Amino acid sequence: MNILKPQKALFNELQNEQLDKIIKNGKIERKHFESEEKSEIELYDIDFEYCEFNKITIISSKMEKATFKDVIFYNCNFANTSFMNSTFIRCEFNNCKIEGANFAETILHNVVFIGTNAKYINLSLASLEKVIFEDTVLRNSYFQENKLKNVYFKKADLSQAQFFKTSLKDIDISDANIEGIAISIEDIKGATIDQMQALDLLYLIGVKIRN
Repeated sequence: MNILKPQKALFNELQNEQLDKIIKNGKIERKHFESEEKSEIELYDIDFEYCEFNKITIISSKMEKATFKDVIFYNCNFANTSFMNSTFIRCEFNNCKIEGANFAETILHNVVFIGTNAKYINLSLASLEKVIFEDTVLRNSYFQENKLKNVYFKKADLSQAQFFKTSLKDIDISDANIEGIAISIEDIKGATIDQMQALDLLYLIGVKIRN
């Protein structure tokens, strides 16, 4: 898993900043945001570079067409917030809540999700390359017409997740919970699964198991 992460050494001298300043500045560099809450705000075309968010809550909002490059999120809550048409490069989500967030048509490149609640996340038409979902809940998540390359599900919860026109060829999901996953034979073809998971996928060929 050759995932490029934000270079922690470059985060040593960040300046403290407040969320209100985001609205006034189209490019945010080397800033630290901490312990603030916002809801129902709308931000567009904002660039974040070498920034750190700690205990930040931005819910039911829009942060669309944004670019996040070398950004770390700790203990943040972005529930029901839209990041449509945004780009994430070398970013980390650590112990965050992005339940119901909209990542449709986003680009995720070298992004790590660790211990994150991503239930009901929408990843329709998103491009994911070198992405890790580790100890992350993706229950009822939605993958539609995605391009996946070097994507890893490490102890992830994909139960009830929906995959539509999204090939898992060469993707290893053997370490994930796939109970109730909705996927076609074509999309699961070429994926790596374990023996127990095979039972969860027998419905695809119309097989019933007698108790």
